[in-house]
Order: sequence, then C-alpha cells, then structure tokens
Amino acid sequence: MDSVSIRKAKKEDLADLLHMARTAFLQGFTAGNKPENVAAYLDEAFTLEQFEKEMNNSASTFFLAENEEEIIGYVKVNQVPAQTDVHDPDSLEIARLYILEDFLGMGLGKSLLDIALDFAKQNQKKYLWLGVWEHNARAIRFYEKNGLRKFGSHPFPFGDEIQTDYLMRIDF
Repeated sequence: MDSVSIRKAKKEDLADLLHMARTAFLQGFTAGNKPENVAAYLDEAFTLEQFEKEMNNSASTFFLAENEEEIIGYVKVNQVPAQTDVHDPDSLEIARLYILEDFLGMGLGKSLLDIALDFAKQNQKKYLWLGVWEHNARAIRFYEKNGLRKFGSHPFPFGDEIQTDYLMRIDF
C-alpha cells in the first residue's frame, strides 16, 4: 500500500469516481440482492447527476484513495444538513466507504476511516456515525474492531424491498 495516496476529491474526479463507486457497489451488494433492485438503486444513487449534486453540496466531502492515479476507494462524509438520519451538528456521518474488492484487506478501509475521524475532529464534532447493511458482516466487524458501536437501526429502501441498516457510532 506504499503507492496509495488519499486526497480530497475535485470536480475533475467526478467521472472516474462514479465509475469506481458503481463497480465497488456491484462487487459489494450484488450477492444476496435481487438484480433488479441493484440496478434500480444504481440508477437512483449512482448517476453522474447525483454525484455532481453531492459533490457540489458544501456539507458533503469526498476523500479518494488512489493507486498509481487510479481511484481504488473513497469515503464520503456528511455534515448537517446533508446527513441522512441523525441531523446533529455535533456529528459527522460516513455516508459511504467503498473499496474495490482487489484492495480489500490491505488496510485501506482503516486509512479511509481514519481520514473521516480526523476530519470530524478538525471540525469539532463530538462523534462519527454511519449506517451499515445488517447483512454486511465483514463491514460490521470492521467498524466494531475500530471502536464503533450499534446504537439503532433504520429502514433502507432498496428497489422493491425495505432493508435494515444498523446505525453505528464512535464518540470522541
């Protein structure tokens, strides 16, 4: 992982970020879900227009992990009012933390999580929180190993289903 760097995203990154995000989403969420629900969610949440809107929102920040100038992972964080659930000005939400499967298990997730934690502290937040799919055991273990604890759940519309995300947080 010596050749990996992490930086704040720029508008010029939009197309490459979207491509990487769609790929990572398909890798992570195709198994265990109906193909039509995966396709519907991609068409809703992973479009150029949606990512451009998110990038232009001053309450959202994207950090990219690159290997030899290729985006291999990213974390998107939200402050109020961009947050999806909690809407607490003392908190920072990790809205997404995705890594291409070829780079899983190399410490990149921890690096991206650390960037989000540092960003939260720099912005005087008291805690960081996120939602994680209840069936994503690997991600839940990762977050628990890094100090996050479940504090609730919320419904997550996914195509024609309502799934459940666990809400997890870490206090500073």
